[in-house]
Amino acid sequence: MAKKEIIQKAKGMRDILTMEYLRRQKIIERAQTIASFYGFKPVQTPHLEKTELFTAAVGENTDIVEKEMYELKTKGGDKLALRPELTAPLVRAYLEYGMHTAPQPVMFYSYGSCFRHERPQKGRSREFQQFDLEILGEENSIADATVIKTLLAILEEAANLKNLSIRINSIGCKECRPVYKKELIAYYRKKINSLCPTCRKRLKTNPMRLLDCKNEKCVELKQEAPQIINHLCKECTAHFKNLLETLDAAEIPYYLDHYLVRGLDYYTRTVFEINTENEPLEIGGGGRYDDLAKLLGDKSVPGTGAAFGLDRVLSIMPNKEKISENQKPPKVFLIQLGEDARRKSLLIIETLRKAKISIGHSLNKDSLKSQLKIANKIKAPYTLILGQKEFLENTILLRDMNTASQETIPLPKLADFLKKKIK
Repeated sequence: MAKKEIIQKAKGMRDILTMEYLRRQKIIERAQTIASFYGFKPVQTPHLEKTELFTAAVGENTDIVEKEMYELKTKGGDKLALRPELTAPLVRAYLEYGMHTAPQPVMFYSYGSCFRHERPQKGRSREFQQFDLEILGEENSIADATVIKTLLAILEEAANLKNLSIRINSIGCKECRPVYKKELIAYYRKKINSLCPTCRKRLKTNPMRLLDCKNEKCVELKQEAPQIINHLCKECTAHFKNLLETLDAAEIPYYLDHYLVRGLDYYTRTVFEINTENEPLEIGGGGRYDDLAKLLGDKSVPGTGAAFGLDRVLSIMPNKEKISENQKPPKVFLIQLGEDARRKSLLIIETLRKAKISIGHSLNKDSLKSQLKIANKIKAPYTLILGQKEFLENTILLRDMNTASQETIPLPKLADFLKKKIK
C-alpha cells in the first residue's frame, strides 16, 4: 500500500513557527510604540474586501489588479478580493464611518497580511505582512514628513537596519501630470522597438510605469526620459519644496530620484522609497494620495501614507535583536507657532523620544489657544512653546502648567534639563 502523501502548504504561503513569530512580535510591538509616539492610532480592516475597492483605487491597468489579485465569487454572487495592500481599505473605513467629522488629521497605523499572486522571491511571499502608516485630512507637507520620519525610525530602531537611504520624488497631480505624460509617451514612442513586451503594453495603458521597469534595456532608456520635476504646477512645486525644507530642518537625509514612481495609480505628488546600501529591493515606501477618497466616495480628502514589508525586513536584518520599551504618558506637550517652528518640531520630538521623555503634540494646529487646550486636556504638567523668536535664538520656552511660570531653555540642553525637571 502506497504511503499517503502529506498535504503541504500552498505555493507562496508561509508557516511562521515559534521563534520567528516571537521575533516578528517584538518588531511589531516596537513599531507600534514608535507609531503611537508620533500620534498614530491602531485600526484593523478585513482581509476580504469588495473587488471594486481595489480596481477603483489601485487601478485596473496595474500589475496588482491585472495579474496578482486573488479574487473569489461568493455563493450569493458577491465579488470579493483578498486585500493586496492596506491603504485603500483604510480610506474606505475613513469614509464609511464618517471620520471626516472627527478632528483632523486622523492618523492610523495598521498591521496584517496582504496577498498577491506573484513569483515568490527573497523577502516576499504570496501572503506577506505589512506595517502601515496613514494620515488622512491633512494637505500640509508636514504630514508627509511625519510619515517618512516615523517609518525611518521604525526601520532603524525596531529592525536595527543601518545605512538606510531615502529616494524621493514628486509625480505631480491631475492638473500637471497629463502634460508630462504626453511628453513621456512621445519620447518612448520613438524607442518602442527597444522596449520590453510589458512596457510596450504599458505605453498605451499606464505610461508612467515604464519608469519603474527593471529590464536592463528599459533602465537604459529611462536615463534620457523627460523628468516630471520640470512639469510640476505651482502648487505641486510649492508642496515639494516645503517638504524638502521640512526634511532638511528635521535632519532627515534623502536624495532626489526624478524617475521614481510607485506601482499604484492613486499616488499624487510625494512618492518615496527606503532601501539599504546592500539591498536593491525596496524595504519600505509610500506617498501622497489626495485623490483616492474621491475615487472611492463623494468626498475629497487629502492623505499620505507609507508601509514596510515585515518579511523583507526580516530577510535582511541582523539575527541578534533585543527590543523592549514601554510607552509612557506624556510629561510635556510641544506647542509650535509658525511654519519655521513647525518644521523644527520633528527634530525636537525625535530628540526627546531618544531621551525617553514622553511628549504630546499637535503639529497640524496653528494657534496657541487650540494647542494649550489639548495640553490641558491630557493634563501635561509642562508645555514647551516654540515661536519665531525662539526658533531664531535656538531656544524654547518651558511653562509649568500648575504655576504658569516660564523659563527659556537652550535647545541643545533641553533633553538633559527635562530629565532633571521631571525627575
